[in-house]
Amino acid sequence: MTDAGLVAEKLPVDPVEVAPERDLMSKFDALIAERQALIDTGVTDPFAIVMEQVKSPTEAVIAGRDTILLGTYNYMGMTFDADVIQAGKDALDQYGSGTNGSRMLNGTFRDHIEVEDALRDFYDVSGAIVFSTGYMANLGMISTLVGKGEYVILDADSHASIYDGCKQGNAEIVRFRHNDVNDLDKRLGRLPKDAGKLVILEGVYSMLGDIAPLKEMVAVAKKHNAMVLSDEAHSMGFYGPNGRGVYEELGCEGDVDFIIGTFSKSVGTVGGFCVSNHPKFEAIRLACRPYIFTASLPPSVVATAATSIRKLKHAHKKRAQLWENARSLHAGLKALGFKLGTETSDSAIIAIILDDQERAVAMWQALLDGGLYVNMARPPATPAGTFLLRCSLCAEHTPAQIATVLKMFETAGRSLGVIG
Repeated sequence: MTDAGLVAEKLPVDPVEVAPERDLMSKFDALIAERQALIDTGVTDPFAIVMEQVKSPTEAVIAGRDTILLGTYNYMGMTFDADVIQAGKDALDQYGSGTNGSRMLNGTFRDHIEVEDALRDFYDVSGAIVFSTGYMANLGMISTLVGKGEYVILDADSHASIYDGCKQGNAEIVRFRHNDVNDLDKRLGRLPKDAGKLVILEGVYSMLGDIAPLKEMVAVAKKHNAMVLSDEAHSMGFYGPNGRGVYEELGCEGDVDFIIGTFSKSVGTVGGFCVSNHPKFEAIRLACRPYIFTASLPPSVVATAATSIRKLKHAHKKRAQLWENARSLHAGLKALGFKLGTETSDSAIIAIILDDQERAVAMWQALLDGGLYVNMARPPATPAGTFLLRCSLCAEHTPAQIATVLKMFETAGRSLGVIG
Protein backbone atom coordinates (compact mmCIF):
# COMPACT_ATOMS: atom_id res chain seq x y z
CA MET A 1 0.00 0.00 0.00
CA THR A 2 1.05 3.62 -0.46
CA ASP A 3 1.30 6.15 2.37
CA ALA A 4 -2.34 6.96 1.75
CA GLY A 5 -3.25 3.33 2.09
CA LEU A 6 -5.35 3.29 -1.11
CA VAL A 7 -3.33 1.71 -3.92
CA ALA A 8 -1.79 -1.74 -3.73
CA GLU A 9 1.96 -1.88 -4.28
CA LYS A 10 3.70 -4.67 -6.16
CA LEU A 11 6.35 -6.29 -3.98
CA PRO A 12 9.10 -8.57 -5.35
CA VAL A 13 8.58 -12.28 -4.74
CA ASP A 14 12.14 -12.62 -3.42
CA PRO A 15 13.72 -9.86 -1.34
CA VAL A 16 16.63 -8.03 -2.87
CA GLU A 17 19.95 -9.37 -1.65
CA VAL A 18 21.67 -6.95 0.69
CA ALA A 19 25.07 -5.82 -0.49
CA PRO A 20 27.82 -7.07 1.87
CA GLU A 21 28.96 -3.56 2.67
CA ARG A 22 25.43 -2.69 3.85
CA ASP A 23 24.72 -5.93 5.71
CA LEU A 24 25.26 -5.14 9.37
CA MET A 25 25.65 -8.84 10.13
CA SER A 26 28.67 -9.23 7.86
CA LYS A 27 31.00 -8.17 10.63
CA PHE A 28 30.28 -11.48 12.37
CA ASP A 29 31.30 -13.72 9.44
CA ALA A 30 34.68 -14.62 10.93
CA LEU A 31 33.08 -15.47 14.28
CA ILE A 32 30.43 -17.62 12.58
CA ALA A 33 33.08 -19.45 10.58
CA GLU A 34 35.23 -20.06 13.65
CA ARG A 35 32.33 -21.52 15.59
CA GLN A 36 31.25 -23.69 12.65
CA ALA A 37 34.78 -25.02 12.26
CA LEU A 38 34.72 -25.98 15.92
CA ILE A 39 31.37 -27.78 15.59
CA ASP A 40 32.53 -29.53 12.40
CA THR A 41 35.23 -31.32 14.41
CA GLY A 42 32.42 -33.27 16.06
CA VAL A 43 32.59 -31.77 19.54
CA THR A 44 29.60 -30.64 21.56
CA ASP A 45 29.05 -26.91 21.32
CA PRO A 46 30.66 -25.70 24.59
CA PHE A 47 28.49 -22.59 24.59
CA ALA A 48 25.12 -24.32 24.12
CA ILE A 49 24.97 -26.81 26.98
CA VAL A 50 21.45 -27.67 28.16
CA MET A 51 20.77 -28.78 31.72
CA GLU A 52 17.96 -31.29 31.22
CA GLN A 53 17.56 -31.78 34.95
CA VAL A 54 19.30 -30.28 37.97
CA LYS A 55 19.32 -32.71 40.86
CA SER A 56 21.30 -30.71 43.43
CA PRO A 57 23.84 -27.89 43.62
CA THR A 58 26.50 -30.34 42.38
CA GLU A 59 24.66 -32.75 40.06
CA ALA A 60 22.69 -32.46 36.83
CA VAL A 61 21.63 -34.46 33.79
CA ILE A 62 23.30 -33.32 30.55
CA ALA A 63 22.70 -35.20 27.27
CA GLY A 64 20.96 -37.93 29.26
CA ARG A 65 24.01 -38.50 31.49
CA ASP A 66 24.42 -37.91 35.22
CA THR A 67 27.03 -35.15 35.46
CA ILE A 68 29.00 -33.56 38.28
CA LEU A 69 28.71 -29.77 38.09
CA LEU A 70 32.02 -27.97 38.49
CA GLY A 71 31.27 -24.80 36.58
CA THR A 72 28.20 -23.08 37.97
CA TYR A 73 29.39 -20.41 40.47
CA ASN A 74 26.98 -21.93 42.97
CA TYR A 75 29.69 -21.41 45.59
CA MET A 76 27.61 -21.84 48.71
CA GLY A 77 25.09 -24.31 47.31
CA MET A 78 22.07 -22.16 48.16
CA THR A 79 19.99 -23.00 45.08
CA PHE A 80 18.38 -26.00 46.77
CA ASP A 81 18.22 -24.66 50.32
CA ALA A 82 14.76 -25.51 51.66
CA ASP A 83 14.18 -22.13 53.34
CA VAL A 84 15.26 -20.25 50.21
CA ILE A 85 12.95 -22.25 47.97
CA GLN A 86 10.01 -21.84 50.37
CA ALA A 87 10.50 -18.06 50.49
CA GLY A 88 10.26 -17.94 46.71
CA LYS A 89 7.12 -20.08 46.66
CA ASP A 90 5.44 -17.93 49.31
CA ALA A 91 6.22 -14.71 47.43
CA LEU A 92 4.99 -16.22 44.17
CA ASP A 93 1.68 -17.15 45.79
CA GLN A 94 1.28 -13.77 47.50
CA TYR A 95 2.48 -11.35 44.80
CA GLY A 96 2.31 -13.24 41.51
CA SER A 97 4.99 -13.80 38.91
CA GLY A 98 6.24 -10.28 38.21
CA THR A 99 6.14 -6.57 38.95
CA ASN A 100 5.37 -5.12 35.50
CA GLY A 101 7.26 -1.95 36.23
CA SER A 102 10.45 -0.24 37.35
CA ARG A 103 11.43 0.39 40.94
CA MET A 104 10.68 4.10 40.41
CA LEU A 105 7.06 3.40 39.51
CA ASN A 106 5.05 0.34 40.58
CA GLY A 107 7.96 -2.10 40.83
CA THR A 108 8.84 -1.93 44.53
CA PHE A 109 7.21 -4.67 46.60
CA ARG A 110 7.75 -5.66 50.22
CA ASP A 111 10.49 -8.14 49.35
CA HIS A 112 12.52 -5.54 47.43
CA ILE A 113 12.74 -3.60 50.68
CA GLU A 114 13.51 -6.81 52.57
CA VAL A 115 16.44 -7.79 50.36
CA GLU A 116 17.97 -4.31 50.59
CA ASP A 117 17.58 -4.48 54.38
CA ALA A 118 19.25 -7.92 54.34
CA LEU A 119 22.17 -6.46 52.37
CA ARG A 120 22.57 -3.54 54.79
CA ASP A 121 22.67 -6.00 57.67
CA PHE A 122 25.03 -8.44 55.93
CA TYR A 123 27.53 -5.73 54.95
CA ASP A 124 26.93 -3.51 58.01
CA VAL A 125 26.36 -0.46 55.79
CA SER A 126 23.75 2.30 55.58
CA GLY A 127 22.93 2.04 51.88
CA ALA A 128 21.94 -0.75 49.48
CA ILE A 129 20.48 -0.64 45.98
CA VAL A 130 19.38 -3.73 44.06
CA PHE A 131 19.64 -4.04 40.26
CA SER A 132 18.25 -6.65 37.89
CA THR A 133 21.65 -8.34 37.41
CA GLY A 134 25.25 -7.97 38.53
CA TYR A 135 26.06 -6.75 35.03
CA MET A 136 23.47 -3.99 35.39
CA ALA A 137 24.88 -3.05 38.79
CA ASN A 138 28.29 -2.33 37.27
CA LEU A 139 26.79 -0.71 34.19
CA GLY A 140 24.59 1.54 36.31
CA MET A 141 26.95 2.48 39.11
CA ILE A 142 30.03 3.21 37.00
CA SER A 143 28.23 5.19 34.30
CA THR A 144 26.39 7.22 36.95
CA LEU A 145 29.24 7.86 39.37
CA VAL A 146 31.85 9.11 36.91
CA GLY A 147 31.11 11.74 34.28
CA LYS A 148 32.68 14.13 31.84
CA GLY A 149 35.96 15.60 33.05
CA GLU A 150 36.42 12.79 35.59
CA TYR A 151 38.47 9.59 35.44
CA VAL A 152 37.88 5.86 35.76
CA ILE A 153 41.02 3.88 36.56
CA LEU A 154 40.60 0.14 36.11
CA ASP A 155 42.57 -3.09 36.03
CA ALA A 156 43.31 -4.25 32.47
CA ASP A 157 41.73 -7.66 33.25
CA SER A 158 38.46 -6.18 34.52
CA HIS A 159 35.17 -7.94 33.80
CA ALA A 160 33.22 -7.03 30.65
CA SER A 161 30.48 -5.41 32.75
CA ILE A 162 33.05 -2.99 34.19
CA TYR A 163 34.34 -2.06 30.76
CA ASP A 164 30.79 -1.60 29.51
CA GLY A 165 29.96 0.61 32.48
CA CYS A 166 32.94 2.79 31.56
CA LYS A 167 31.81 3.00 27.92
CA GLN A 168 28.29 3.93 28.99
CA GLY A 169 29.56 6.99 30.81
CA ASN A 170 31.48 10.04 29.62
CA ALA A 171 34.53 9.76 31.86
CA GLU A 172 38.11 9.36 30.69
CA ILE A 173 39.24 5.72 30.98
CA VAL A 174 42.70 4.80 32.26
CA ARG A 175 43.87 1.18 32.47
CA PHE A 176 46.71 -0.20 34.58
CA ARG A 177 48.50 -3.55 34.36
CA HIS A 178 46.74 -6.42 36.08
CA ASN A 179 47.28 -6.40 39.86
CA ASP A 180 50.25 -4.03 39.47
CA VAL A 181 50.28 -1.64 42.43
CA ASN A 182 53.17 0.42 41.09
CA ASP A 183 51.52 0.90 37.71
CA LEU A 184 48.32 2.03 39.42
CA ASP A 185 50.31 4.53 41.48
CA LYS A 186 52.13 5.84 38.39
CA ARG A 187 48.96 6.32 36.33
CA LEU A 188 47.07 8.01 39.15
CA GLY A 189 50.02 10.35 39.63
CA ARG A 190 49.70 11.58 36.05
CA LEU A 191 46.07 12.67 36.44
CA PRO A 192 44.92 16.17 37.42
CA LYS A 193 44.94 16.43 41.20
CA ASP A 194 41.56 18.16 41.44
CA ALA A 195 39.66 15.87 39.04
CA GLY A 196 37.16 13.31 40.32
CA LYS A 197 38.64 9.81 40.17
CA LEU A 198 37.21 6.30 40.68
CA VAL A 199 39.51 3.28 40.97
CA ILE A 200 37.73 0.03 40.11
CA LEU A 201 39.06 -3.26 41.47
CA GLU A 202 37.84 -6.84 41.80
CA GLY A 203 38.31 -8.98 44.87
CA VAL A 204 38.56 -12.19 42.83
CA TYR A 205 39.17 -12.17 39.08
CA SER A 206 36.82 -14.65 37.46
CA MET A 207 39.03 -16.19 34.78
CA LEU A 208 42.12 -17.30 36.72
CA GLY A 209 40.66 -17.10 40.23
CA ASP A 210 43.44 -14.81 41.46
CA ILE A 211 42.80 -12.09 44.03
CA ALA A 212 43.71 -8.41 43.96
CA PRO A 213 46.23 -6.91 46.39
CA LEU A 214 43.39 -4.72 47.63
CA LYS A 215 45.06 -3.38 50.75
CA GLU A 216 47.98 -1.90 48.82
CA MET A 217 45.82 -0.71 45.93
CA VAL A 218 43.26 0.98 48.14
CA ALA A 219 46.09 2.76 49.98
CA VAL A 220 47.45 4.04 46.64
CA ALA A 221 44.00 5.20 45.56
CA LYS A 222 43.47 7.13 48.77
CA LYS A 223 46.92 8.71 48.47
CA HIS A 224 45.74 10.23 45.19
CA ASN A 225 42.30 11.24 46.58
CA ALA A 226 40.46 8.68 44.44
CA MET A 227 37.29 6.88 45.48
CA VAL A 228 37.29 3.07 45.27
CA LEU A 229 34.72 0.60 43.93
CA SER A 230 35.39 -3.11 44.51
CA ASP A 231 33.48 -5.82 42.68
CA GLU A 232 33.17 -8.72 45.13
CA ALA A 233 30.94 -10.93 42.95
CA HIS A 234 33.28 -13.93 43.19
CA SER A 235 34.16 -13.59 46.87
CA MET A 236 30.85 -12.78 48.58
CA GLY A 237 29.64 -15.52 50.86
CA PHE A 238 32.93 -17.19 51.72
CA TYR A 239 35.77 -14.65 51.86
CA GLY A 240 36.28 -12.78 55.13
CA PRO A 241 35.03 -13.51 58.67
CA ASN A 242 31.47 -12.58 57.71
CA GLY A 243 31.61 -13.63 54.06
CA ARG A 244 31.59 -10.05 52.75
CA GLY A 245 34.50 -10.51 50.38
CA VAL A 246 38.21 -10.03 49.86
CA TYR A 247 38.03 -6.41 50.99
CA GLU A 248 36.80 -7.58 54.41
CA GLU A 249 39.45 -10.32 54.61
CA LEU A 250 42.19 -7.76 53.93
CA GLY A 251 40.86 -5.13 56.33
CA CYS A 252 39.76 -2.53 53.76
CA GLU A 253 36.18 -2.03 54.91
CA GLY A 254 36.67 1.56 56.02
CA ASP A 255 38.36 2.65 52.79
CA VAL A 256 36.30 1.06 49.99
CA ASP A 257 33.52 3.45 49.02
CA PHE A 258 31.30 1.15 46.94
CA ILE A 259 30.88 -2.63 46.88
CA ILE A 260 29.33 -4.33 43.85
CA GLY A 261 27.92 -7.84 44.11
CA THR A 262 25.58 -10.33 42.52
CA PHE A 263 22.85 -12.74 43.57
CA SER A 264 23.73 -15.23 40.82
CA LYS A 265 26.71 -16.79 42.58
CA SER A 266 26.84 -17.44 46.34
CA VAL A 267 23.29 -16.17 46.90
CA GLY A 268 21.95 -18.70 44.42
CA THR A 269 19.40 -16.72 42.40
CA VAL A 270 19.66 -13.71 40.04
CA GLY A 271 20.14 -9.98 40.56
CA GLY A 272 22.86 -7.47 41.40
CA PHE A 273 23.51 -4.77 43.97
CA CYS A 274 25.71 -2.01 45.25
CA VAL A 275 26.21 -1.18 48.93
CA SER A 276 27.88 1.86 50.46
CA ASN A 277 28.19 3.97 53.57
CA HIS A 278 28.30 7.21 51.61
CA PRO A 279 25.75 9.64 53.10
CA LYS A 280 24.49 10.67 49.65
CA PHE A 281 24.23 7.14 48.26
CA GLU A 282 20.43 7.14 47.89
CA ALA A 283 20.75 9.83 45.21
CA ILE A 284 21.88 7.07 42.82
CA ARG A 285 18.24 5.95 42.56
CA LEU A 286 17.33 9.33 41.07
CA ALA A 287 20.12 9.47 38.48
CA CYS A 288 21.00 5.91 37.41
CA ARG A 289 19.42 5.05 34.06
CA PRO A 290 19.89 1.25 34.28
CA TYR A 291 18.03 1.40 37.60
CA ILE A 292 15.30 3.85 36.58
CA PHE A 293 14.45 2.37 33.19
CA THR A 294 14.61 -1.37 33.99
CA ALA A 295 11.72 -3.53 35.19
CA SER A 296 12.32 -4.65 38.77
CA LEU A 297 13.04 -8.24 39.73
CA PRO A 298 10.07 -10.57 40.38
CA PRO A 299 9.08 -10.74 44.06
CA SER A 300 9.84 -14.48 44.17
CA VAL A 301 13.44 -13.76 43.14
CA VAL A 302 14.12 -11.06 45.72
CA ALA A 303 12.41 -13.12 48.41
CA THR A 304 14.79 -16.02 47.78
CA ALA A 305 17.73 -13.59 47.76
CA ALA A 306 16.77 -12.02 51.09
CA THR A 307 16.41 -15.41 52.77
CA SER A 308 19.69 -16.65 51.31
CA ILE A 309 21.65 -13.55 52.36
CA ARG A 310 20.39 -13.76 55.92
CA LYS A 311 21.47 -17.42 56.09
CA LEU A 312 24.86 -16.70 54.51
CA LYS A 313 25.68 -14.36 57.38
CA HIS A 314 25.90 -17.38 59.68
CA ALA A 315 27.16 -19.98 57.18
CA HIS A 316 30.53 -20.50 58.85
CA LYS A 317 30.61 -24.28 58.32
CA LYS A 318 29.75 -23.88 54.66
CA ARG A 319 32.55 -21.36 54.24
CA ALA A 320 35.04 -23.74 55.82
CA GLN A 321 33.88 -26.63 53.64
CA LEU A 322 34.16 -24.60 50.45
CA TRP A 323 37.73 -23.65 51.27
CA GLU A 324 38.55 -27.28 52.07
CA ASN A 325 37.12 -28.38 48.71
CA ALA A 326 39.03 -25.70 46.81
CA ARG A 327 42.35 -26.52 48.47
CA SER A 328 41.86 -30.24 47.93
CA LEU A 329 41.10 -29.91 44.21
CA HIS A 330 43.87 -27.38 43.60
CA ALA A 331 46.46 -29.58 45.34
CA GLY A 332 45.29 -32.68 43.48
CA LEU A 333 45.40 -31.05 40.04
CA LYS A 334 48.80 -29.54 40.77
CA ALA A 335 50.15 -32.92 41.86
CA LEU A 336 48.94 -34.47 38.60
CA GLY A 337 51.02 -31.95 36.67
CA PHE A 338 48.37 -29.58 35.31
CA LYS A 339 49.31 -25.95 34.73
CA LEU A 340 47.05 -23.87 36.98
CA GLY A 341 46.12 -20.20 36.96
CA THR A 342 47.34 -19.61 40.52
CA GLU A 343 50.21 -21.06 42.52
CA THR A 344 47.97 -21.61 45.55
CA SER A 345 44.25 -21.98 46.08
CA ASP A 346 43.32 -18.30 46.20
CA SER A 347 39.56 -18.65 45.69
CA ALA A 348 36.80 -21.09 44.75
CA ILE A 349 37.86 -20.76 41.08
CA ILE A 350 40.59 -23.04 39.75
CA ALA A 351 41.75 -22.52 36.17
CA ILE A 352 43.58 -25.17 34.14
CA ILE A 353 45.69 -23.52 31.43
CA LEU A 354 45.90 -25.24 28.02
CA ASP A 355 48.28 -24.51 25.14
CA ASP A 356 45.67 -23.95 22.43
CA GLN A 357 41.95 -24.02 21.69
CA GLU A 358 42.04 -27.49 20.10
CA ARG A 359 43.50 -29.08 23.20
CA ALA A 360 41.18 -27.11 25.49
CA VAL A 361 38.12 -28.26 23.53
CA ALA A 362 39.31 -31.86 23.43
CA MET A 363 39.93 -31.87 27.16
CA TRP A 364 36.58 -30.26 27.86
CA GLN A 365 34.80 -32.81 25.65
CA ALA A 366 36.54 -35.76 27.29
CA LEU A 367 35.51 -34.54 30.73
CA LEU A 368 31.92 -33.97 29.63
CA ASP A 369 31.74 -37.43 28.08
CA GLY A 370 33.02 -38.81 31.37
CA GLY A 371 30.32 -37.02 33.37
CA LEU A 372 31.97 -33.77 34.45
CA TYR A 373 30.94 -30.26 33.45
CA VAL A 374 33.47 -27.42 33.64
CA ASN A 375 33.64 -24.09 31.82
CA MET A 376 35.76 -23.69 28.71
CA ALA A 377 37.00 -20.12 28.30
CA ARG A 378 38.84 -18.42 25.45
CA PRO A 379 39.59 -14.88 24.27
CA PRO A 380 38.05 -12.32 24.51
CA ALA A 381 36.81 -13.58 27.90
CA THR A 382 40.38 -14.52 28.80
CA PRO A 383 43.65 -12.63 28.40
CA ALA A 384 44.99 -12.77 24.83
CA GLY A 385 46.22 -16.20 23.79
CA THR A 386 44.95 -17.92 26.94
CA PHE A 387 42.71 -20.99 26.73
CA LEU A 388 41.54 -22.60 29.92
CA LEU A 389 39.14 -24.90 31.69
CA ARG A 390 37.62 -23.21 34.70
CA CYS A 391 36.42 -25.10 37.75
CA SER A 392 34.10 -23.47 40.29
CA LEU A 393 33.89 -25.26 43.62
CA CYS A 394 30.75 -25.54 45.74
CA ALA A 395 30.43 -26.01 49.49
CA GLU A 396 28.17 -28.99 48.73
CA HIS A 397 30.79 -30.97 46.80
CA THR A 398 31.65 -34.08 48.81
CA PRO A 399 35.16 -35.52 49.30
CA ALA A 400 34.05 -38.47 47.15
CA GLN A 401 33.06 -36.12 44.33
CA ILE A 402 36.39 -34.29 44.53
CA ALA A 403 38.21 -37.64 44.29
CA THR A 404 36.09 -38.60 41.28
CA VAL A 405 36.79 -35.26 39.61
CA LEU A 406 40.54 -35.70 40.05
CA LYS A 407 40.36 -39.18 38.53
CA MET A 408 38.43 -37.79 35.55
CA PHE A 409 41.03 -35.08 35.01
CA GLU A 410 43.84 -37.62 35.25
CA THR A 411 42.25 -39.96 32.71
CA ALA A 412 41.44 -37.19 30.22
CA GLY A 413 44.76 -35.42 30.73
CA ARG A 414 46.87 -38.52 30.13
CA SER A 415 44.86 -39.70 27.11
CA LEU A 416 45.29 -36.31 25.41
CA GLY A 417 48.91 -35.80 26.40
CA VAL A 418 48.18 -32.76 28.55
CA ILE A 419 49.97 -34.38 31.48
CA GLY A 420 52.60 -37.13 31.45
